Amino acid sequence: MTYCVGVLVEDGLVMIADTRTNAGLDNISTYRKLHMFNVPGERVMMLASAGNLSMTQSVLSMLREGVDDVEGETPPKLSDAATMFKAAQLVGRAIRRVREIEQAGFEAANLRMEVSFLFGGQIGDEPMRLFMIYSAGNFIECSREAPFLQIGEHKYGKPILDRAVTYETDLYDALKVGLVSMDSTMRSNLGVGLPIDIAVQRRGHLDLEVNHRIEAGESYFHDLRERWSAALRAAHRAIPRPPYGPQR
Repeated sequence: MTYCVGVLVEDGLVMIADTRTNAGLDNISTYRKLHMFNVPGERVMMLASAGNLSMTQSVLSMLREGVDDVEGETPPKLSDAATMFKAAQLVGRAIRRVREIEQAGFEAANLRMEVSFLFGGQIGDEPMRLFMIYSAGNFIECSREAPFLQIGEHKYGKPILDRAVTYETDLYDALKVGLVSMDSTMRSNLGVGLPIDIAVQRRGHLDLEVNHRIEAGESYFHDLRERWSAALRAAHRAIPRPPYGPQR
C-alpha cells in the first residue's frame, strides 16, 4: 500500500510519501516513491507514485529516457518540458505508452494496471503547480480552494488535512499537518510505513529547501506522534459528555 500527499500553499509546496511496498508478518519491503527531476536554478519537479510497482518504474524510466509514443518524433524527456502543464501531459503520455506495451502481459497474468501520481513543482518564472495524474493519463490540478492532493491510502489522513490546511497555511505548518496525516494513516493501515520521504520547495525558488528521509526512531517524528496522540486524548476529555442516556 502507499500514502502520498502534496500540499500547495501560498508560500510553496510540500510533498510527502511513505516507502512501504509490501506488508505482512514476514514480508515487508521498501521502495522510494518520491522522485526528483530537478535542474537547480532552472526547474524543480517532484513526482510521487502509487500503484503497481513495475508500472511506476517503467513510467519513471520512460520519463527519464524519453516517451517514444509518436513515430518519427524525438522521444521527449520530462526534464525538457517547457511548462508544468506540458510536463503533466507528458507524464500522462508515459502512462498510456506503458499500458500499451504491457497490457497483453498484464491481462494474461490477471493483474491490474493501476497507477497514479502526484506531480508538482515549478519551471522558470511560471507559477508553481500541483497535479494528480490518474491511471488513464488524465489529470486534475490543485487549487486555492482545495490546496492538497492525495494518492494511495488517503482516507485516514484526509480529515486532518480538511480541518487544518488552507492556502494561507504557513509552509512548515503544512509540512507538520502533512506528517500528522501520515502518522494517522500509518496507525490505521500496516501497508503504509517508515521511512518517509519529504520535500519542501519555496515558491519562486528553483531548488529544494528540504529533501529528507525520516527513518524509524527519528526524534522529531516520534515526538510529533506522541504529542498528537496526547492532544487527541486531551481534546476528547475536554468535550462534554453527550446528553443521551442516563445522566450521572
